Amino acid sequence: MQWTGAVARRTFDVAVSAAGLLLALPLLALAAIAITLSSPGPVLFRQTRVGRGGRPFTLHKLRSMRTGSDGIPLTASGDERLTPVGRFLRKLKLDELPQLWNVLRGEMSLVGPRPEVPYFVDSGDARWQEILAVRPGLTDPVTLVLRDEEELLARAPGDRETFYRTNLQPLKLQGYVSYLRRRTFWGDVSILLNTVLAVAAPRRSNSSLSEFEVLLQKQRVDLTSPF
Repeated sequence: MQWTGAVARRTFDVAVSAAGLLLALPLLALAAIAITLSSPGPVLFRQTRVGRGGRPFTLHKLRSMRTGSDGIPLTASGDERLTPVGRFLRKLKLDELPQLWNVLRGEMSLVGPRPEVPYFVDSGDARWQEILAVRPGLTDPVTLVLRDEEELLARAPGDRETFYRTNLQPLKLQGYVSYLRRRTFWGDVSILLNTVLAVAAPRRSNSSLSEFEVLLQKQRVDLTSPF
């Protein structure tokens, strides 16, 4: 049964990512022109992330920062490293489109825990071991709830990295594990559809941010029914 589900998920990933890349080509071309004209540097941003089995892979995004920008691998709302075009792309999540290529290659899935940079991965943590047993994804229930993570990081008290490690990341990990233990193929399809709706017609309220702030205060997580 698990094997059948894995085959169905991979078949779905290949079909949707291939169709998505074809449909997105005009948009990607326009974005590439805008990026090239707005700041010097490559169109694509490449970064090492930790994938299934703990194997590193190269994640692709449209470049949203100035070339040569340094700092911790966390981006907050209002980050001075972002270009004007980059802010627009990130706001609409268009910078994530090249990751469809990662899905097509089998390095990612359409739905699954978001891949992390090696800097923030602790392979000795039992939660990470469970998370790294599957392909990382473009979206997941945590991502749906935490659509405004950059705004939350911008408002974080004190050091941003410390806040992420001690408060935000543990809740994300718990949410990933909770999702994986209840994961179904049709549940993933529902998550993907809700992600498309969230991007195409974002809520005017900041409810997702408020919800996660409550979770941070109470140090608990309830992401089993995010819709």
